Amino acid sequence: MRARKLIRTAVAELKASEAIDHWQKGRERIEAEDLLAFVMRGEEPDPDDRIGDAERDGFLGLIARRATGEPLPYIKGYTEFRGLELISEPGVFVPRDSSEYLAEQAIKRLRGRRSPVHVDLATGAGTIALSVASEVPNATVYGTDLSEDAVKLARRNARRLGLKVRFATGDVFGGLPKTIAGAVDVITVHPPYVAMDEVDDLPDEIKDWEPVHTLTDRSSDGLGFVRQTVAEAPAWLRRKGWLLMETDPDRARDVKRVMADGGFRDVRSTKGGDLKITRVIVGRPPA
Repeated sequence: MRARKLIRTAVAELKASEAIDHWQKGRERIEAEDLLAFVMRGEEPDPDDRIGDAERDGFLGLIARRATGEPLPYIKGYTEFRGLELISEPGVFVPRDSSEYLAEQAIKRLRGRRSPVHVDLATGAGTIALSVASEVPNATVYGTDLSEDAVKLARRNARRLGLKVRFATGDVFGGLPKTIAGAVDVITVHPPYVAMDEVDDLPDEIKDWEPVHTLTDRSSDGLGFVRQTVAEAPAWLRRKGWLLMETDPDRARDVKRVMADGGFRDVRSTKGGDLKITRVIVGRPPA
């Protein structure tokens, strides 16, 4: 079978899947081409290339897995983020391409500072923390997560990439050394912000595969983690430091309000990413 026909077959199967959130036009083709290149060991075939039976069967098997909603990074075992190849495993939050904008905002604010300190909360696989360590080599970077599995995976990613990040298990700021209190330049977090009674409404590819604690803090409005972060962050930040919180457009106004009510200054909503769908709410700590 030629690659063109194989991709067309795969796209049709993915489009028919009710487990996948079809929010982005052309997403199914992008994923099908990605998986075919993965099966071909990184070499993307030309449309007219003939695909051998073994590669065809392997590819269609992966497409069938994806059609059940299984996230692409779990299928491949890794994901790419700002040029870093990160191990991705079930049980740990799947890194989002949209979070590259959060990393970009943190890196921009850390560069040029003398011996900057960065803290990434709910770090998951270490995505943001490792990006900062890679692109701001003079920074001291910490990452915390409630999940021991996540912290173990983040440490594996750090070792594999040869990057130095201090990862610790802890709720919000738990696990951080007291010596950095008041000395942090940038805090980043992609908090769980889905209200508990809205989890069942999420696409199957999210609610059936990702840990519940990475989606919701079990509060009625989904802002419990956000409020706790806003309340505790001032004790850790420098006066000219920044708190950066990633959210989606539907939650941006609420997160912005919580930060403003918590006394944060210069609070504003920024948006970025290829589709401009990611919101990062930024603010400085109370004076």
